[in-house]
Amino acid sequence: MSDINKVVVHSMGGKLLKGTTQDFFPNRPLFHVLPTDAKASVEVKTKNLKAVFFVKDYVGSAARRDIRGFINGPGETAQGKKLAVRFKDGELLCGYSLSYSPDREGFFMFPSDSGSNNLRIYVITTACAEVKAGPAAELMAQKALEKTEDAA
Repeated sequence: MSDINKVVVHSMGGKLLKGTTQDFFPNRPLFHVLPTDAKASVEVKTKNLKAVFFVKDYVGSAARRDIRGFINGPGETAQGKKLAVRFKDGELLCGYSLSYSPDREGFFMFPSDSGSNNLRIYVITTACAEVKAGPAAELMAQKALEKTEDAA
């Protein structure tokens, strides 16, 4: 029997789907989500997605502010090498990945902020505007932080 995973599915169009899945595999073109407010599962095609967030819970904490960037974290951890992802919609994710390759349809990353509600994230490569690894990831995150601070 497969594990039940809590997920928040982000589509390229900005729609969210919260629910559970038991049949997500990165090498398959689709999977099913049982929405939190429904009795029937929904078929989800990965090609239409931005990312699949595997979460601790669906609510999170409204008061919590995710730590942006890597906070001078190590260049490599058990979860992989530093990676910064800027999506086509402008969102920036920082974390670590063992499986990033621009030739793959997607890859898993682990958030750099261990207090995040996200356990891991499956990123769809075609939804990315830019992906940087190692020191280039740190630089990309720093530049994004500076822009955020300047705007505040």
